[in-house]
Amino acid sequence: MSWSGIFKFLLGFFIAIALLVGSGVGVAFYFVTKLTAPPPKPIFANDKPIAKPKPSPVANKAATVAGASPATNAAETVSAAQPDATPTTETPTPKPLEPGAYRARVTWRNGLILRDSPGTESRRIGGIGYNQQIVVVTESEDKRWIKIRVEENNEEGWVKAGNVERVESEQTQPATD
Repeated sequence: MSWSGIFKFLLGFFIAIALLVGSGVGVAFYFVTKLTAPPPKPIFANDKPIAKPKPSPVANKAATVAGASPATNAAETVSAAQPDATPTTETPTPKPLEPGAYRARVTWRNGLILRDSPGTESRRIGGIGYNQQIVVVTESEDKRWIKIRVEENNEEGWVKAGNVERVESEQTQPATD
């Protein structure tokens, strides 16, 4: 065997090892990036679609006024500055809380599963999204589950404890007579 034959063998051997290691690192990098991506937020059957905010009529008038002539621009600017007599929708005031209840928000990023009784084997009756406002009504005896009420639709159910955060300092509100 000559020196050139030994050199070709060693060079081929090292190139083959480098290709195997490089492809192994590439495949590992691919799977690590795919497995570390967070899963999409679950969509529950009772989720409300997110409504897009409607542009205000005053903003629309101001946009059309910008392209008008200076003589009409001043008159329309005055009328645009005055609010239209349109009916406004009032946000419902929250109900007074029962004794021992408090308002909270969901802190679990994927949302929570609403169940009909405490326990993982209980029937699923809905879901609650991340950062959604709820009312904590009571806790289970073992403190692992809490009974909550969704303020938007007054739906009640049980969720795993430790996934909500209190949003007001008072435990109860005074009852109004």
